[in-house]
Amino acid sequence: MTHKTRIHLADDHQVLIDGLTNLLRTVSDFEVVGNSLDGMSIYEDVIKNNTDILLLDISMPKKDGIEVLKEFNEKGFPCKVIILSSYDDLKIVKEVMKLGAKGYLTKKSAGENIIEAIEAVNKDEEYFDKHIREKIFTNFTQNNPKLNKPAFSENQFLSEREIEIITLISLEYSAKEISEELFISVNTVETHRKNIMKKLKTKNVIGVVKYALKNNLINP
Repeated sequence: MTHKTRIHLADDHQVLIDGLTNLLRTVSDFEVVGNSLDGMSIYEDVIKNNTDILLLDISMPKKDGIEVLKEFNEKGFPCKVIILSSYDDLKIVKEVMKLGAKGYLTKKSAGENIIEAIEAVNKDEEYFDKHIREKIFTNFTQNNPKLNKPAFSENQFLSEREIEIITLISLEYSAKEISEELFISVNTVETHRKNIMKKLKTKNVIGVVKYALKNNLINP
């Protein structure tokens, strides 16, 4: 029997919980096992329900999402956490990722991206919706005159994330520095680096830099 991804929803709006529950039930591999309207008992609830993924709002009564993440850090993470929030402030995004969240979705994109986010986090990947990712990279490019905002093609054989990492590799950023700029783990950066080398059919950074220059990702 195939293991279903067990999901817990934590948000102070029952209407949102009901809507997302109905959406998630359309995926045969997903099972919504619980929900919370405040943050007080989330830790105990996700353990009791053997939860795999927690969708967590930041603005929760009694104990907010930041406090829940801190509790998880203190007691040990019982499941993977995707933040679902109305806020798109990069300071908040950076804080929750440092506290151990694996993904970040704005509520306006939840219906469109939540299934993709859960599938990505299930594979141990970090996930941001497109709006958040664009804000992260735009924030970085504004402070780097050598870096151009990448233009993505529908036929592009590299993913948007890989394009972003190529630009940073080409500017001689280390894996740790890239992880800090894009709010992802060093392991994720290294995995992308290996995939990039394979796709570009190169064994060193020189090939990556040549690609970046040829495709106008960076200025000479």
